[in-house]
Amino acid sequence: MEIAPIKNDNDYLNALERLEVIFDAAPNSIEGEEAEILTMLIDNYENQYFPIDAPDPIEAIKIRMEEMNIKQKDLVGIIGGKSSVSEILNRKKRLTVDMIRELEKVLNISASVLVNNYKLSK
Repeated sequence: MEIAPIKNDNDYLNALERLEVIFDAAPNSIEGEEAEILTMLIDNYENQYFPIDAPDPIEAIKIRMEEMNIKQKDLVGIIGGKSSVSEILNRKKRLTVDMIRELEKVLNISASVLVNNYKLSK
């Protein structure tokens, strides 16, 4: 078991190939421990060089609405009146803290996603 830091894309690809070979190793075996360490190294490298941007709050709301078969009118009373819902979903107005709290409960979207900044349309 020769494990080294992942310093470049070549090291990263080699680590991925090795992990693929030993992925199903028994947890407390030498290869199982190697797989566990490689997973951490790969994860660290990916977080550093391939970060995933936080999702857009309005897109997250729209996706969840579609998943839950919720229409725009169903949000009336939850985040405000008909015009407020329309303004939010059309990016004319920003979410307030109270709206975020309600959306977190009703749509089960993390507040950490909903507080992300997004561009308003003009």
